[in-house]
Amino acid sequence: MAALPTSTSADSTTFDSWWHLQGEWVEEPNDRRGGYSGVQRIWKDGSLLYSKRQTGHIHRSLLHPFGRPTVLREQEALLGAQKAGVRVPEIVYCAAEQSPQGWRALLVTKALEGFQPIDEWYASNDRAQYGEALHEQLLVLVAETLARLHTARWQHGCIYIKHIFVRVSGEGQALKAEVALLDLEKCRRRLTRKQAALHDMLQLRRHSPWSQTDWQSLIGHYQRAMGRTFKTLDEATRH
Repeated sequence: MAALPTSTSADSTTFDSWWHLQGEWVEEPNDRRGGYSGVQRIWKDGSLLYSKRQTGHIHRSLLHPFGRPTVLREQEALLGAQKAGVRVPEIVYCAAEQSPQGWRALLVTKALEGFQPIDEWYASNDRAQYGEALHEQLLVLVAETLARLHTARWQHGCIYIKHIFVRVSGEGQALKAEVALLDLEKCRRRLTRKQAALHDMLQLRRHSPWSQTDWQSLIGHYQRAMGRTFKTLDEATRH
């Protein structure tokens, strides 16, 4: 894995070689935060990678009152999630470069081979294909994945169903599901795990296709994984 610079400076030669490696836009650049940010699908040494390219596009905080590129915050979140035992895209390269013209920043990650957004999994009728036992296993994994993130006090911050990815492999008794999380750009640490939990789980409730029965099952698994109950989440299961 390449070095992961976290400062405002980067090796210019290495940075430029990654910057000039371009491919197909999978997320068209959007203009906000004082610059643009977009994602390209690229190939390097036979590996499929995703490169988030930014100019400007900074966020400000108490630690960074003058602002820094959002990919540096996302890098910290990805590393924090990995440390918490959450599957997320593996970082290949991340760096930011500041010049009189402003910021340029890159975050390059490996593709999650074989994974697909869980909403596409449902749309493909895979729930019926694999059966309810596998689907229940999937809900357990989603619950445990989010519980690990929140126990470490990381709040995803933008947890829509499309940000939960799933991969099913094997056959018969060896059938297995896996879960990963994507798009941690707005992820941040909270003072308590309860703050992280309530923000994300209530947001997920509003932006998911699960029936009330599915949601009750998910929350049950989630609260067991967290080792505690949340009255607010229990109430959300009844609506």
